[in-house]
Amino acid sequence: MNQVEELERAILARAEQLASEYRERANRSRDTILRDAAEKLRLREAREESIAKSLGERTFRQRVQASELKMQTQLDRVRWNLVQGVERRLADRMRAFMEDEETYGAWLEKLIIGAAELIEADHLVVNASTHDQHQLYTRWDLITKETPEGKRVRLAGKDDAIDTLGGVLIMSADQRIRIDHTFEGRLDRLRPKIQQMILERLLPGGFDTGNLFNG
Repeated sequence: MNQVEELERAILARAEQLASEYRERANRSRDTILRDAAEKLRLREAREESIAKSLGERTFRQRVQASELKMQTQLDRVRWNLVQGVERRLADRMRAFMEDEETYGAWLEKLIIGAAELIEADHLVVNASTHDQHQLYTRWDLITKETPEGKRVRLAGKDDAIDTLGGVLIMSADQRIRIDHTFEGRLDRLRPKIQQMILERLLPGGFDTGNLFNG
């Protein structure tokens, strides 16, 4: 397993750990929301029992559905806050990783060489943040030596520095092929997994309020 895959697995493992830490808090919030919704509905049923009978099942079901939608909105807000919390912690982890310049520099080097092997073009350009451009400049001779034969890799200038927390963007000289190994790019690819993981822990049985309103 290469270091890139190890980092991705570490990020996912950390996200899962953080999601588990938030699970208890989220469960309490969910229980409170469900209890409040059930109590409000019970009081409403008591006050409007005679009206509900005359209006019929259709009107009553519409009101129940409105309550479900409101609850779904509240749960979505809780889930969104959890996702944002996980992403902030991942950014902190990335900053800590970057402080180890030797390890971080070696990681950037592997990303570039790996991309050079994958991109079917002879001339490649590497873009990074202003901070990482300096890091790469000091290692550039070593990077070019490790570049696959027949490939020419150029480090973009300061004027072309990209806005990223860390990582690199590698692309062909004509910009038709690109591999995004920036923190933000990799996070975008991981975000659906993080959101799914949090949703599974927040609502293990899925969003089903049928028993609450029909029981």
